[in-house]
Amino acid sequence: MSCNSNVHSAISPSHIAIRGGTVVNADHQFRADVLCRDGRIVAVGEQIEVPAGAAIIDAGGQYVMPGGIDPHTHMQLPFMGTVTADDFYSGTAAALAGGTTSIIDFVIPAPQQSLLEAFHIWRGWAEKSAADYSFHVAVTWWSDSVAAEMETLVRQHGVNSFKHFMAYKNAIMADDSVLISSFARALELGAMPTVHAENGELVHLLQQQLLAQGMRAPAAHPLSRPPQVEAEAAGRAIAIANVLQTPLYIVHVSCAESLAAIARARAAGQRVYGEVLAGHLLIDDSVYANPDFAGAAAHVMSPPFRPAEHQQALWKGLRSGDLHTTATDHCTFCAGQKAMGRSDFTKIPNGCGGVEERMSVIWDAGVGSGWLTPSEFVAITSANAARIFNIYPRKGSVSVGADADLVVWDPLASRTLSAATQHSLGDFNVFEGRTVQGLPSHTISRGKLVFERGELRAERGAGRYVRRPPFAPQKQILQAPGKHDKQGSKQK
Repeated sequence: MSCNSNVHSAISPSHIAIRGGTVVNADHQFRADVLCRDGRIVAVGEQIEVPAGAAIIDAGGQYVMPGGIDPHTHMQLPFMGTVTADDFYSGTAAALAGGTTSIIDFVIPAPQQSLLEAFHIWRGWAEKSAADYSFHVAVTWWSDSVAAEMETLVRQHGVNSFKHFMAYKNAIMADDSVLISSFARALELGAMPTVHAENGELVHLLQQQLLAQGMRAPAAHPLSRPPQVEAEAAGRAIAIANVLQTPLYIVHVSCAESLAAIARARAAGQRVYGEVLAGHLLIDDSVYANPDFAGAAAHVMSPPFRPAEHQQALWKGLRSGDLHTTATDHCTFCAGQKAMGRSDFTKIPNGCGGVEERMSVIWDAGVGSGWLTPSEFVAITSANAARIFNIYPRKGSVSVGADADLVVWDPLASRTLSAATQHSLGDFNVFEGRTVQGLPSHTISRGKLVFERGELRAERGAGRYVRRPPFAPQKQILQAPGKHDKQGSKQK
């Protein structure tokens, strides 16, 4: 379904008042009205005075929450010889329909390409975005020029996170020397290193072995990327970050072994943050056994979907606080594009959708089951990402002064998810046929009503680039604080 087929003009009076709802933030929930003016929240409280002419949304029986932040998307991504079906307009329009009002996408320079050159290319593509957006920038190679451009990106362009692919050998993989140099530079600049944790050397070896055995169908994909290759890379990145004393954010944690490595590091006092995809929480590896190539190939992404026991571990990680954010890795390829790997699973473009469905499937499976509270839901769908990437409380909070990015959430509404009704331009939905309870009734982006009870009013180019300030640069800590005598030796 094309986004353009059900898109109308946004409603944008100078004031929008949301009345009668329950405001839910990550730390508490309370009954209150919310007043927005000129793109910001200007009042939160009971029986607030509403100016004449304001648009009024009745939120009785509903929750009023911060708009979702998806910290991991790939819109208009050139990858594996093709380009994703969703560009920055169609992808962010779909996000708004699902209650997500901000994304953090990825600038991925080619090896030897200038980081700044790639950044400006992506900024140009994103000008059509319907929702607010920001960027992580990948470090795919290393030189003195890369170190200098990292500083320019941080100081002049509001980039405070750098991505490192530990997978994709012979393409964009960062080896240990790149990781070490880039992590250390990020620490100096007050930026967050992030990693895609898979051992690219092992993946490449396993792929070649499987192909040599005649295993060419999508079912070989998860065999080439078992949990051990993810866990090894996660552990290695954690160890490097620990020695250098940098914080670390690990994207799309998909298995119990990686989660355990994060939990151990955090228990030892290390600043490590984990992200989990909605798909990894709800879909297991049985999808690769589908005898229909298109159906199995549609689920090819990296890391792959895992056996069901890993899902239980990931849900526990969210509840315990060892996993912090939920994302989608939204990267849509249609059946014709996936068919590039019909005779060789390693050539199937990796990626699945989900930016529109993330909020509803996590609410349904998490809050609907009693596993998560509404405040915990807000934490993992918006507030934690805003905090980790230093845009809180501008984003991720229903509070005075915050951006008027809001979702009015109807906990009783339900729908059945399907590619036939999604707003993404992809032709497959990994949540096909799943009926969820808990949906956005209204989405407000920068003070404009952009979605109302099934009617999408996204505007091309309405989204703004969000600059994320650096963190205070950290000194390297060689030991934990302790009591010392006057000579500086530790007291016995």
